[in-house]
Amino acid sequence: MEELIRDIYMIRHGETLFNVQGRTQGWSDSPLTLNGINQAKRSKIFFENFPVKFDAYFSSTSERACDTLELIFPNTPYRQLKGLKEQNFGVYEGQPQYLEPVISKRRDFFVPFGGESWTRLSNRLKETLLTICQDNEAYKTLLCVSHGAAISTLMKSVSTASQIEQLHGIGNLDMLHFTLDIENCELKAIEKISTI
Repeated sequence: MEELIRDIYMIRHGETLFNVQGRTQGWSDSPLTLNGINQAKRSKIFFENFPVKFDAYFSSTSERACDTLELIFPNTPYRQLKGLKEQNFGVYEGQPQYLEPVISKRRDFFVPFGGESWTRLSNRLKETLLTICQDNEAYKTLLCVSHGAAISTLMKSVSTASQIEQLHGIGNLDMLHFTLDIENCELKAIEKISTI
C-alpha cells in the first residue's frame, strides 16, 4: 500500500534589506543583506549534517527566497512557485512596519488595501503543497523556501492553541516541519527547527 503521508519542511529566507529597515515586505522584494547571506551559509552547514534527505526542492518566486535556497543547496535543481510567496500586503508593501496594525487585528486588515487575508494566504499555501504532492508521487520529503508570515499563518491554520504557542515566531532561517496526509488533505505542524 502506498504511503500517503508526506514530510514538508518550510524554511524562511535569510535577512533582507527591508527586514533591517523595518519595511513591510510581502510580494515586494529586497536583497539579502551580508548578514542574510552569512545566515544562509551557516544554514548550509546545518543541512550537511541534517539526517533528513529531500526528494525535491521548491522556492517562492521572490529573489530573497531563491537566493537563500541557492546558497544553502548550491547546484541543486529546484522549482520556483508563486504559491509559496509571502502574504500580499497591498498598498502597505514597502512602507514602514509601524503603519501595520497589531497582530490580533491583521486577519483581514490588508484586504481593503489590495492585500490578502490570512484565510486566502493559508489556502493558497495548502493548495500549492497538495498539488506538488499529488502531481509527484515519488516526492516523499520536500524542502520549500518561503516567508515568515506565510509559514506562520499556515502553521496557525492547522494547529491547536498550545501548538501555536509552542511554534510561533519564525525568524530568518527557522524551519517548520509539516506532514501532509494526501488522502484526507490534512496538514499538520510537527516542530520548529532552528538551522542557524
